Parts: sequence; C-alpha cells; structure tokens
Amino acid sequence: MSEENKTLNFIEEIIENDLNAGKYDSVLTRFPPEPNGYLHIGHAKSICLNFGLALKYGGKTNLRFDDTNPVKEDVEYVDSIKEDIKWLGFEWVAEYYASDYFEQLYIWAQDLIRKGLAYVDDRNQEEIRTSRGTVTQPGVNSPYRDRSVDENLDLFARMRAGEFNDGEKVLRAKIDMAHPNMMMRDPIMYRIIHANHHRTGDKWCIYPMYDYAHGQSDSCEHITHSICTLEFDIHRPLYDWFIEKLEIFPSHQYEFARLNLTYTVMSKRKLLELVKNGIVSGWDDPRMPTICGLRRRGYTSESIRNFAEKVGVAKRQNTIELSLLENCVREDLNRRAERRFAVLDPLKIVIVNYPESKTEVMNAINNPENPDAGTREITFGRELYIEKSDFMEVPPKKYFRLSPGAEVRLKYAYIIKCEEVVKNGKGEITELRCTYDPETKSGSNSSKQVKGTVHWVNAREALPVEVRLYDRLFTESHMDDIPEDKSYTDYLNPESLTVVTAFAETSLKDVKESVQFERTGYFYPDYDSTPDKLIFNRTVTLKDSWTKQNKQ
Repeated sequence: MSEENKTLNFIEEIIENDLNAGKYDSVLTRFPPEPNGYLHIGHAKSICLNFGLALKYGGKTNLRFDDTNPVKEDVEYVDSIKEDIKWLGFEWVAEYYASDYFEQLYIWAQDLIRKGLAYVDDRNQEEIRTSRGTVTQPGVNSPYRDRSVDENLDLFARMRAGEFNDGEKVLRAKIDMAHPNMMMRDPIMYRIIHANHHRTGDKWCIYPMYDYAHGQSDSCEHITHSICTLEFDIHRPLYDWFIEKLEIFPSHQYEFARLNLTYTVMSKRKLLELVKNGIVSGWDDPRMPTICGLRRRGYTSESIRNFAEKVGVAKRQNTIELSLLENCVREDLNRRAERRFAVLDPLKIVIVNYPESKTEVMNAINNPENPDAGTREITFGRELYIEKSDFMEVPPKKYFRLSPGAEVRLKYAYIIKCEEVVKNGKGEITELRCTYDPETKSGSNSSKQVKGTVHWVNAREALPVEVRLYDRLFTESHMDDIPEDKSYTDYLNPESLTVVTAFAETSLKDVKESVQFERTGYFYPDYDSTPDKLIFNRTVTLKDSWTKQNKQ
C-alpha cells in the first residue's frame, strides 16, 4: 500500500478500487433522512461524509427524503433539513423523495408476488412478531404463506384500493423463516396506513417499509455507494436480496460507525421528549445536539465540518468526547471572532483621582489573531465595572488580580491600585475605591509593570445585555451506559442554563456575528434579541473546564 493510500478510510479505499476497476464511471452518493424530526450532530457527520466523498472523487450527491410513514412526517422537517444541509455548506445535485417511487415500488412488489417471493399475511403485527422465533429458534411459517399468486395479487390490489383497515393485512417477502439473520425471516414490505401524506395526499393507503423502499430507491437513482450507519449492517443482506430478485441496478450498502458523543443523547425519541416535556425550549434550544440548536448557540459550519473530519470514519462503534467538538469551534472562532469587553458579574470601582467629568477614548484590538480586523474605540472614565472574580479581599499567594493595596492593569488603559473596600450593612462589598497612575497608559513608554491584567467597561456608558450561559445538558458522560433502573432525565444538568445581566461596551450593539468576551468565552447574538434588549448565547468557554474537572 502506498503512503497516500495509508491515509484513506475504508470507504475511500472501496471507492478508489471501484473506480480503478472501471466498476463505475463516477461516484453518486445520497443523503436519505426521514422527515420526522430535526437533524442532529450525528446526521451532520453523515452529511459531511456523503457529500465529502462525492466532492473528493468528482461525483455528486442526491438529497432523498425517506417519506414512507405519513403519520410522523411533516413539511416542517423537510424545510429544516434543507436549511441545515445548505448551512453546512453543501448542495445536492437532485432532490428526490421515496414517495416519487411509490408507483414503481408497487409494480416491483407485484413482480415479487408473481415470482412467488411475496405474499399477503392477514395476521397483526404482534402475531407476526411472536412467530419470527428467536436468535436460537427458527420462526414459524404463516398460515397464509402459501396463498396462490392470483390471490396475493388480488388482495394486494384491494389493500391499495383501501378495502381494509389499518393493520388488517400486510405484504411480506417470502424468504426463510429459519434464516439466522432475523431480518430475513419474511420481513414486512407494505403496511396499511390511512393517513394524509405530505406530498401524495390521500392517493395511497399502503406504504412501503424502510427495508423495501430504501435499496430500491437507491437503485432507481443509480446510487453507486449507499453509505449508512453500522446498525444497518444486518439489513444489508435484505437490501441485496431485493435488488437481486428484482434484477435492477445493483446499488450496494456500506456501513460506518454512527457518532456517539459524551454528555449527549442522539435518540430522536428522547430529543422529542425533551421538547414535548418542556425540558428545553424547542428543537433549536442551544443545549440540543440538533444542527439548528448548534447554529443558534453559535457553532460555525466550518467547525462542524472540521469536527466530522477529525472524528473520521470507523468500522467499530466508539464514543467521541464532546470536548473535541468544543475545541473545534474554539479553534475556528479564535481566528474569526472579534473581541469585546463584557462584565458578567459586575463589581463597581471608582477611580478617586480621575477627573469626574473626563472621558478618554482608548484603542482596542479587535482580534490579535487577525491584524486585518483592525481596532475599535472604547471609552474610559472615573467609574468602571470589573468582574467580581477579579477581586479578593484576602487573596492567596500568587494572586495577581486586584486586592487591597494591590495593583493591576486595566487592559488598554492604566494601572490602578485598590485603596479602599466599601461595604453595605450586610458586610457585602459594593464598591472599590482605587487610584490610577496617569503615567501608565497603554502604549506609553512607562517602565512600570504589574503581573495582572483585567478587562472592564465604562459604568456610565455600559450596555446592559442578557447573557445566556449554556452548558452541557447532562451530567453523565456516557448516556448510553446508564443503569437500567435509571432514566436519562435523571442526569439532567440543573446548571445547563444560567441567565445573567451583563454590562458590555457600547460597540456590542452593532455585533451580528460571534464575538469573544475577553477572558470569558465565545458568544453569539440570539434571534430573540431586539434593539432594546440584546441577548447573547454562550457558545463555549475559553477553556475546557469539564475535562479538567473529570480528571480531578
């Protein structure tokens, strides 16, 4: 194997071998979501893989909605899925729906009946389930398994015509009730559902099952590499069986490990419960692992694509640390986000030797990682806010921030010294009285040095801002491994959202993109904001505090 090939993942090796062998002239992949919910970070990985492989090999990708269950699907989800894919930076060459193939799938089902490979079963779902047997015991043939071809065709046509109630009959493939793969024990191909479909209306009352519709839809589109997650590996023999018996274009399925992320649940059912039970504000709640939630929180499409690339493509299931995703957005925002001053937990200081009526304009660097970002002006005056955490009345050794008699530098401004601590009747600190050294203005030639530097805002012009401090939704890292007697809701983090009123420099009112609140973290303007009430969501802290806590 060449050095170049050593860097390929196993799917890339398959694609290159297929192209080199002349099996295909070009690569055509597809992303096939079911429109029954919002996409999450796991889907983002699949999107990046399917579109990324096609782009790498000069191919194309279809978007196909697996809309075979009208009870759970909605146009709302279709629209959100399209928006998410475009936001991630990808474009599909064609847009299809499984419902586009309903007529063809029906015709092919008739073909299988004629070949003696499908039959109508009158039993209900529970009776069919119990007759499948177990992993160690073969299933039992249905009493309707040997119906004649003509009877099956007639019943199937009457199913389509709406003569029967929901659950009264199903169409099953006739394979082998003793097959070691339970999926091959006469799987259901069609069920009756009298419900309005978001595209076909009331035209159909029978709907194909995923395992029947999926492979044939791939074949209709001549998909060369059908890529899905590892839990579908036991479905692959059935995928191949339908294609082989129908003698249609031989699309083939390849499986990779799905994304499991610490401190997160990926189950659509659980995510829906979080929404319906009001635990989160909606699918786009910034604590949710949904793409729209991540977008609202301030994650960039570039950071998610970079995350998907770093995670890579594996054949075995594993769990990825959430800190990797957080580090990806930190890296991206460190390069692009402008800096701003904001004080989240304010403590007032008064510079007693600074003229009351005086205001100075200081130049602040917008982004030290990007010289082209330039500078901005911030005002300085007699009364300021600093973070409460930047002052200690009785500091430990090697404490380099403000304390009685100690000095710090106010970034872009002066060195100040704490002269007096003012308290209220309860003994709470309400104000610090300080002096400043006018010879120490930033950019001057002063030789005076101090070890501590803190950020600040001008109290007289400070902009009040609602800041939503989002954190991990769960306290347990491996949510798939919780004890059987526990629910995932038992591990909800009570501190996953804290809302504070911060004071910020006035330039924040014009910010429309991600910013770094200096020394605090990265924040993104929420769409609930109004000109009169600014709201910022914390995307991520500057440092990974969770990993450090877990190591202690």
